Formats: sequence, C-alpha cells, structure tokens
Amino acid sequence: MFADRAKIYVRSGKGGDGHVSFRREKYVPNGGPDGGDGGDGGSVIFEVDEGLNTLTDFRHIRKYCAKDGEPGNKRNCRGKNGTDIVIKVPEGTVLREEESGKIIADMSGKNRRMVLLTGGRGGNGNQHYATSTMQAPKYAQPGQPAKELNLLMELKCIADVGLVGFPNVGKSTLLSRVTNARPKIANYHFTTLNPHLGVVDMDEGGFVIADIPGLIEGASDGVGLGHDFLRHIERTRVIIHMVDAAGTEGRDPVEDIYAINKELAAYNEEIAKRPQVIGANKIDAIYDGDGEDPIKRLKEEFEPQGIQVFPISAVSGKGIKELLYAVKEKLDAIHEPPIIFEPEMIPDEVLRVSNEPFEVTYDEKEDEYVVEGPRIERMLGYTNLESEKGFAFFQKFLKDNEILDELERLGIKEGDTVRMYGLKFDYYK
Repeated sequence: MFADRAKIYVRSGKGGDGHVSFRREKYVPNGGPDGGDGGDGGSVIFEVDEGLNTLTDFRHIRKYCAKDGEPGNKRNCRGKNGTDIVIKVPEGTVLREEESGKIIADMSGKNRRMVLLTGGRGGNGNQHYATSTMQAPKYAQPGQPAKELNLLMELKCIADVGLVGFPNVGKSTLLSRVTNARPKIANYHFTTLNPHLGVVDMDEGGFVIADIPGLIEGASDGVGLGHDFLRHIERTRVIIHMVDAAGTEGRDPVEDIYAINKELAAYNEEIAKRPQVIGANKIDAIYDGDGEDPIKRLKEEFEPQGIQVFPISAVSGKGIKELLYAVKEKLDAIHEPPIIFEPEMIPDEVLRVSNEPFEVTYDEKEDEYVVEGPRIERMLGYTNLESEKGFAFFQKFLKDNEILDELERLGIKEGDTVRMYGLKFDYYK
C-alpha cells in the first residue's frame, strides 16, 4: 500500500549537566574548582533522500530521539556531545505540528536538509562561577532540556502537470506511453492506487507529470480515497483532464469534467483555477452514426471557456503529440516558481525555555493573580487550550518556566483565579 501520511514523535537530546568538583592533589590541598561543562544534546535533522518515494518506513518506526549530551567531569573534562539523528524523507514531504496542524517545513526545492530541533546546550561546570568573593562555588549549571514534537508528515508529489479524471479513462495508459513510468494497467475501477510520476522528454525541454488516481464524486469530502489523492495535485501548475470521449462505460464526458472540477474546487479553489486542457481519449472507439459527435460537443462546451480539447487515443498514440505541446506551451507561459509551502511556525522558537521576561502580580481589586509578559502572550498565541493535549502543553510550559513557583511564592491557594491576557483559570495543584 502506498503510504503518503504518517505520524511520528521526535525529540532532541538534553544538554549534559555541568560538574561540581575541586582540585585535590598531593601538594594542592585547597585547589580551585575544576568541574567540566556538560556536552550539547544531539539535534533532530531532516534530509531529502532522492531514493525514497513513500513514507512507508514511518509506519513501522514512529519514535526518533537524538542522544543526550554527557555530563561534565572533574579536571575540567567536558562531556561528550550527543549524536544527532538524521531522518531521511522523500522530496515533497510536508511536516506539520500535530496539535495545531501548522506547517513547520516543506522538504522541497532548495530545502534539502534542515535542523528541526536543536539539542539542549550543555551546562557550565562550577569553574565558571568562581569570583574573588566566591572562590569555591558548590553549584553548576544544569543542561538545557530536550525539545520534543509530535509531527504529521504528508507527501505531496512534486510534478508540473496533474493527470486527473474518473477511473478507467486511460490515464495510466497515457502516462506509460509518454514517459518511462510503468504503472499497472487493467480494466478495473480504481486500478491505480498509487500516484505515479513520469518525465516527459521533449525537444524544448521536459516536464514531470503525475497520474493522480481516479477520483469519484464526494472525493473532496473524503469519500473513497479522495483526500489521500487530492493532496498530490496541490503543487501541479497545469491539469490534463482525461475523459472517455467514446463513453464506453456509459458515462457522459461533459458531466464527468464538471463533476471532477467541482471536487477540485471544493478541495481547493486555487487548484480549480489552474490552466487545464482536456484529453478526449478513446477516439478509436467512436463510431460514425452513433448520434452526436462527442468531440464536437466537448469543444462547443469547453473551448469558449478557454479550455482546449484534444482528441487522442492513448493506445495508438494518435493526437498525443499535439496535447503535450499545448501543455508545454502553458507551462512556459507560467512564470511563477514551483509551489513550496511556507513555514507557519518555527519549533525551536516555540519550544525553547524562553529568557523573555514575565511578571506575576496580585490584583487586590479583582482578587485575581495576573501573569503577563511577551513570553506568556506568545505561548497563548500558538496553543489550542480547548484540546486535552494543548492544555497539557500549557501546564508544562507554566511549570518549566517557573511561573507556578512564582504564583506559589505570592501565596496562591487552590481555587484562586489566575488571569492571562483575557483568559481566566482556577488554580489547582
């Protein structure tokens, strides 16, 4: 089964703790501090691997953790850095934060390698804290904590042209004829269960074409395998709409085009607005005297709308050259760069234990404890407090940033109210 979605957990390494120790040698009975620094934790790195084309591996292994940094040691010995973990993904993989659904990275175009989570920095040993008044410090800095994320991974094919249409209209046959792709072909509905990519070579330069598996009405609502397939057309710049012009299975080609365009628009309005051409396939199965000419009907219906109709036979190859040249012409007229999804959040910025200030005060008039500051405002902006996971993250944030300790220092009791930028919470331990 083609795998184009996966959920995984990633975690960077914790920084090693700094060490507390003092020189103790035969002739140096009162030596100074010599505690070494902790090593840095390993980072989580994503890298594009040209040899991969599915996310199958991530269905079996779902947890990826970098190594922690080693603690420092005596005699100024620094701890060893934790090993990075490099996660290889196919080109076109979009990484999202599971809770918010926000895009973190699109592993496409020039983005071949990125550090998703940096490891925690190692803590300083006690040698760094010696002063003229404190010559024997008995404390060291702990290593920074690890960062963790639950990720949704989606593979969106990298192709210039999307080949769409109802099942069994000849898309796979066309792809196998014009490219080196070899999809399995049979006379069954939904024969193609995997998006297939192929390269069309032409004198004026080639392009990548994707056979998007057969759609059905209701695909934009997730009927059948609709959502699984529609995501692969999001990057395409031109659409070839294949229809069975001969109506060999009793379908109306005009109605089919309107039905599929309706599904594309329901899924994403921008996709439906992209340039289209119609490949009116199976012309060798059209017989004279069968009534109205289906090619003429298609041209009269769609060419006034600016959509060219090309009668073709994917089996014999008739009319295919004209179709491909028209597609290449449309691609050359589009001067926009390939579609790359922009990041909507930066995990390192969101997950780090911030050094930004915050203030905890007691409002006697309202009998409420007030927590304010840029650190708090930023956290509330990216956290969905209505979900169980989001609220658990919120509680962990308050604890890690010592906000709960500050509230307790001010004397907060169970049942008291805490106010944060218009939001109010009852405090319970």
